Amino acid sequence: MHKFLSVAFNIVPIVVMVGCIPLVTNDFVLAGIYGLVSVVALAYRRQRGDLTVFVFGFFAMTVSEYFFIATGVETFNRVSFLGVMPLWLPFLWAYGFVAMKRAVVILGIE
Repeated sequence: MHKFLSVAFNIVPIVVMVGCIPLVTNDFVLAGIYGLVSVVALAYRRQRGDLTVFVFGFFAMTVSEYFFIATGVETFNRVSFLGVMPLWLPFLWAYGFVAMKRAVVILGIE
């Protein structure tokens, strides 16, 4: 049960971020909120490699999303970053990578 709660706790920032999407219509403000949430989440129970995983997730998913969009697999109505996707999306993906990494460590499946 303790592991479940620890994993769930690491998902809370993602739930907060996704919950803000319909409430904050300015992508620049939303990206700032995501940056703040990410900094707080990364600072709380800081673990080795979290920042590296965050940066990797940011760039890997930005490139991946760009290819998805270029091939027509995805489209966005909010296109404030590179003219094709919302500015806040790479921040959401980046923290998602950190949450997954932390879950793997907590569950001991590394």
